[in-house]
Amino acid sequence: MSGAVRTSAGRQLRTSAGRRSGALGRAELALLGRNRGAVVTALLVPLALPFTVRGAYTRLDLKAHGVSAGIAMLTAAIGFSFLFAVYTALVGAFVARREERVLKRLRTGELSDAEILTGTALPAVGLGLAQVLVLSVGCALLLHTGPPKAPWLILPGLLSGLVVSAALAAVTASFTRTTESAQVTALPLLLVSMLGSGITVPAAALPDRIASLCALLPLSPAIRLVEAGWTGRSSGPGTLAALATALAWAVVAVFAVRRWFRWEPRR
Repeated sequence: MSGAVRTSAGRQLRTSAGRRSGALGRAELALLGRNRGAVVTALLVPLALPFTVRGAYTRLDLKAHGVSAGIAMLTAAIGFSFLFAVYTALVGAFVARREERVLKRLRTGELSDAEILTGTALPAVGLGLAQVLVLSVGCALLLHTGPPKAPWLILPGLLSGLVVSAALAAVTASFTRTTESAQVTALPLLLVSMLGSGITVPAAALPDRIASLCALLPLSPAIRLVEAGWTGRSSGPGTLAALATALAWAVVAVFAVRRWFRWEPRR
């Protein structure tokens, strides 16, 4: 009987936590809708940027590596969703809520720290996931990418990309003083990921040594898993290495948030 009581109590606690995080997420979604700049950046940039690199993709011999220009553009678009819809948007959101003392007030209520961070991140993560679904369908129809050949690799790729992007946004916000400087502090990871994680420059087009180093970047395993899921070209060791790297970055990012995230205004 006591075991059943503990199980029921645990379920009630998880349900209550989910409801509280969901309520906070809905409030954050309303605030996001009022920030036109953040909405434009999160919605339009991931959709528009892949077309700016389309000419470069057509000049590269990607077919020799089993990657078509359409799949390369789809992978780039998903990477841009991680960076702009989730990472960049959340850096500004975390900093704004901290400096407005919203996070500090929330900590005095029933919400735990994890629930506060999760609820704040929910709209951006949901927006990023919705963009991925729209882009996948759109590219399948317009760029003839076809269905994914190894869909079981796409799910861990998307999950790790969303989790790592959100967690690194919280870490970056910890070292960001104002919402105006959020664009500057987010820039290093933005540029490094765009150039080295297989987003603007496909990993197949990089020299082997550089590609091996770039594979260790935070978003590289997510991008590689997504690409492998669409092309079906993946080896057992390569897939395990990408999964292990993705898990390692997720653990490191979550630890860094617990260790360094600032709840008090930096003014």
